[in-house]
Amino acid sequence: MEKEKGVVSRFVIGRSADREDNLDRSIDDENRQTNDFIILVSQQNTPYASITFRSRSEADQVEAPGELPKKVKMFFALAADKWDADFYAKVNDDVYVNIDALGATLSSHLDKPRVYIGCMKSGQVFSEPSHKWYEPDWWKFGDKKSYFRHASGEMYVISGALAKFISINRSLLRTYAHDDVSAGSWFIGLDVKHVDEGKFCCSSWSTGLSLFLPLSI
Repeated sequence: MEKEKGVVSRFVIGRSADREDNLDRSIDDENRQTNDFIILVSQQNTPYASITFRSRSEADQVEAPGELPKKVKMFFALAADKWDADFYAKVNDDVYVNIDALGATLSSHLDKPRVYIGCMKSGQVFSEPSHKWYEPDWWKFGDKKSYFRHASGEMYVISGALAKFISINRSLLRTYAHDDVSAGSWFIGLDVKHVDEGKFCCSSWSTGLSLFLPLSI
């Protein structure tokens, strides 16, 4: 697919909180056979340069639900360092990706140097610590009830320039409770074209494959 369609697809994963446990070793073994993972680890903590994305300054990315915003930031930053792509996509693990349809959609946005594409929403801010979607920084959001406009986290795409912006500024970009809100916050103060793409909304999906996709059209 990389040579035929110009699309690089990888499963992205961090490390177990119990470093080098059976799960980590299983992922390493599988990746040596398939080369279809990005393992987000620091440079000093991996013996496998060929199968990991290494960072000189960042610690290993822990694989845990609360770490997803940081994981997404680290992915975009390191993917931009690794691949010079037109677009970079984040897709959840229950979404099937029609590569040809995605490529056709993104081709229409090649003329936009800084573009952020997704199913745009606002979403409710939850201030109760006991709530599943609790936002510790709830008081920072305007009326304290709604987030700013951002792409839904199931699937969104950013242009290469925005991925490079994340890479350059990764140490300055803060994260919130959710990865989609965090990504939206990184672009809200920039000259970025927000595209509300209906094809990226859940009503148009079938379940299936999980991918992070650097895309060159």
